[in-house]
Amino acid sequence: MGKLKCFEIILAGNKSVFHPGEQVQGSVVVELKGDMKMRSLRIFMKGVAKVHWTESRSTGSRLGSYTEHYNAEVEYFFKRQVLFGGEVADGRDTLTDGRHELTFSFDLPMGGISTSFEGKHGSIRYWLKAEMDKPWSFNHKTKKAFTVISPIDINRPEYQVQVESSVEKTLCCWLCTSGPISITSRTDRRGYCPGESIAISAEFDNHSSRTVIPYATLYQSQAFFASGKSRIRRTKFTVLTGLPVAPGTRGSWDSQLLKIPAVTPSIINCCVMKVDYYVKVALHINGAYNLTMHLPVMIGTVPFRQAASYRYTDSHFYRETQAQYASVNLLTVPVPPPYRETITPPPPFDDPPTYAESIGGAVNINDEDDDEPPGSNMGDLTYTPMYRYVYNYRPPPAYHEDDPGAFPHLEHLSLTACTDEDS
Repeated sequence: MGKLKCFEIILAGNKSVFHPGEQVQGSVVVELKGDMKMRSLRIFMKGVAKVHWTESRSTGSRLGSYTEHYNAEVEYFFKRQVLFGGEVADGRDTLTDGRHELTFSFDLPMGGISTSFEGKHGSIRYWLKAEMDKPWSFNHKTKKAFTVISPIDINRPEYQVQVESSVEKTLCCWLCTSGPISITSRTDRRGYCPGESIAISAEFDNHSSRTVIPYATLYQSQAFFASGKSRIRRTKFTVLTGLPVAPGTRGSWDSQLLKIPAVTPSIINCCVMKVDYYVKVALHINGAYNLTMHLPVMIGTVPFRQAASYRYTDSHFYRETQAQYASVNLLTVPVPPPYRETITPPPPFDDPPTYAESIGGAVNINDEDDDEPPGSNMGDLTYTPMYRYVYNYRPPPAYHEDDPGAFPHLEHLSLTACTDEDS
């Protein structure tokens, strides 16, 4: 009877992020000390969205309260391959002493699958599991999760429009009424990618007798659905604060930047959960309720292409053409046609995608049958989602073109999942 020394799944090229329609390829590595008999060695690939939360209910009697469970599940796919042995349950095959690499390949569906996500009350997970079916003994298992990103291109026209809103309130104290306090705010666009920054412009009019302090916050809203009920969880990420606005004065922001950390993209194509984002712009009012507004934004997976920064006169083609005209006798050469706006600039060059680990950190992907019986799973059951991330993001030139050091009085704080709220 052989001894199993190594049993793990290795993805080709150590790739950990995939998109719909791609192939998931790799090998199952088995290292034995001695020969080992088995019925088969199989590998499975699964994608599933699960939701679960509990609520306490009162019976209204001496029996006290009870806990009600809410569950929902959507299986995107479940595929399997036999890498060694056969499908016959009573078959016997022998894997010889030494190291073996058994290759596999699966195709992800072209559509209908959502981005990987790990939330408080649910998850969207994609994983591979290899299982060694042994006669007269418990089966050995190993598991590996990977990230799937459902593309959202923020360069589409609907994500390039500004999001704007305004709100106003009047403070009252007994029979006295002060002047109004108002906010008018907008973002430079609606769609962003993690690593980019949201440029916020705003006007804060304070006609009251109190000093107010403006701030903006990026929020994530997680919504989970099961059995006709819903559960909402909100998480606060980065915060931008400004100088106080004195009574009877106006404060303003001009394209102040709110950084987006490595968060999951917006999830809008899953029937059991939804992930949305919004910027909360507010005025802190001492002794009264804050004045707030919400500006919805979309977090996508394809970074912003600054095509507007391309200038034809900076192109290699233009410089080369001008050099040729300068080196010849212009009296014998017809005048070149004038530059026309119809000339199409070259398409933007797409750099290789870069990724970052989710700000939420690693999670345990252990399911009920992964370690049954205890000790049967030899794989690493921790997993950290990876999301598209823009490093060294440079805002469009209009933001800081006139004054690179504009608004130094503003304070930018990066808060890692600092506040969670359930409702």
